Amino acid sequence: MGVSAQNLNKPTIVLVHGAWSDASAWNQVTPNLNAKGYNVVTVNLPGHGSDNTLFTSITLNSYVDAVKKAIGDQKNITLVGHSMAGVVISQVAEDMPGSIKKLIYLTAYLPTNGQSLLDIAKKDEGSHVGKHLHIDQEKASAGIATAGAVDIFAADASKDVQDKFSAGVKADPLIPFVTPVKLSEANFGAIAKVYIYATNDHAISYATQQYMVGKVHGIKTHQLKSGHTPFLSMPKEVAAILIREAK
Repeated sequence: MGVSAQNLNKPTIVLVHGAWSDASAWNQVTPNLNAKGYNVVTVNLPGHGSDNTLFTSITLNSYVDAVKKAIGDQKNITLVGHSMAGVVISQVAEDMPGSIKKLIYLTAYLPTNGQSLLDIAKKDEGSHVGKHLHIDQEKASAGIATAGAVDIFAADASKDVQDKFSAGVKADPLIPFVTPVKLSEANFGAIAKVYIYATNDHAISYATQQYMVGKVHGIKTHQLKSGHTPFLSMPKEVAAILIREAK
């Protein structure tokens, strides 16, 4: 979704989906942002949705490059990442700090320099992902067993949404999960940050969310009583926070 000509003076919000998802995750949020006149760009990461890039060729840099391409030469960006995309937006901010006004982590991984997503996830004793995770090294994929999809991703969503998740989720590229970020205080560290807690999250436990936030000085927080996909269970509340923070 590109930037509309009539909103050139409005800030741009760039939305990046998480693992086992795609750009359609934001479909219920974007109308609320558009209604307030914000420019909205939704990024579909390689290997997600209808993109069939081979997982063995997808790296963390592949994701970062996709977001940087979507931003282009735009400035004053509010960059939002859900779940896995917290790692992605962190590296994007490091690489192009002059373009990013604010980073918003929606129940997302918030790494420190040298950490990978896996480094954080393997210490998350409250997460339900581990017992349903299936790794295929040959295909460089990470899948979630069908039996765990609703519990992990949509425990508080509507019956219709849960029914869709009950059919399972597409596997995700493995390499980005195990790749550490390279962040500096001068670039990443200098950008304003916001964290939106999801207190009933079964993918990234609330305790782990709090632990990550506790390592970041000056970060602002909001709290939603939701599971891992608040953009599905309470999209208006998510949009309201994004609108407030993007001003």
